[in-house]
Amino acid sequence: MNPLKSDEYPAIYSDYIENVIGAVMDELHEQVETFPEFIQSIPDDLGDYTYAEGKWTIKEVLCHILDTERVMAYRALRFARNDMTELAPFEQDEFVLNGRHNERSLDSIEEEFIHLRKANLVFFNTLNETELERKGMASGRLITVKAFLYVIAGHLTHHRIILKERYLNNETDSNIVGGVLISL
Repeated sequence: MNPLKSDEYPAIYSDYIENVIGAVMDELHEQVETFPEFIQSIPDDLGDYTYAEGKWTIKEVLCHILDTERVMAYRALRFARNDMTELAPFEQDEFVLNGRHNERSLDSIEEEFIHLRKANLVFFNTLNETELERKGMASGRLITVKAFLYVIAGHLTHHRIILKERYLNNETDSNIVGGVLISL
């Protein structure tokens, strides 16, 4: 795969894309092994935890990662097949609000991630360079199929860092009351 160029994606995705170190396909394959291990490391009783009022719970963040991967993979499919229809944005907060994520177990979220990522990898591996370089409009922005692969990998890394730093880092020196962190 040719390297990603800055004219292949809008600046709004830069933070995610910059999270990808090395070959994107290697990163996507590695995540299918390491992210389930990360999910398994989260204590079940923290699934409904949020670090501040109005923030998503751990389960909601994990399911947001899944929803985003689905949407980005769908966009990649449409553009790879040379469908030039402009694709509408998706409202992440509405997805979380209506996803009933807190009713799920961490195990079911882990299982869904594994199946989703493996299916997406099968698809991504079928794409040739011409298909990877095809562009389309999504959320009013021009982006290539290849860039979606970087967004998927980098978005997961972005939220994994947030989960580690804001949700899981302080659990030993804090209390959780009603699912919200109360610092001691």
